[in-house]
Amino acid sequence: LGGWGKQLFGPDALFAAGAVAALVVTFFTFLPSFVFILAGGPVVESTHGQLRFTAPLTAISAAVVGVILNLAVFFAVHVLWPAGLAGRFDAVSAAIGLAAGVALLRFRVGVLPLLGAC
Repeated sequence: LGGWGKQLFGPDALFAAGAVAALVVTFFTFLPSFVFILAGGPVVESTHGQLRFTAPLTAISAAVVGVILNLAVFFAVHVLWPAGLAGRFDAVSAAIGLAAGVALLRFRVGVLPLLGAC
């Protein structure tokens, strides 16, 4: 939005400015993650079997799973009850979610084809 709003390349190139700004932001957002994974991966693997290293990593993994579950519940509540818990239940959203879950788990449909269908 900054590249678009500030007319980085002038008023005639708003899309190009927005696209370049989005690429720069995406690059610098995810670059540290890749550096940590590529540089830290061998270090973590070398500690395999050492309890003083694996116990904290197990706790961190459990915490990450908890955060993901918390976000899933948060989004589910806001999608299924758009006006709040006192409001009406959105049955169409529930049916789409249930059908997507069945397609993923029962029929082994891939994520990208499923997103394309939804």
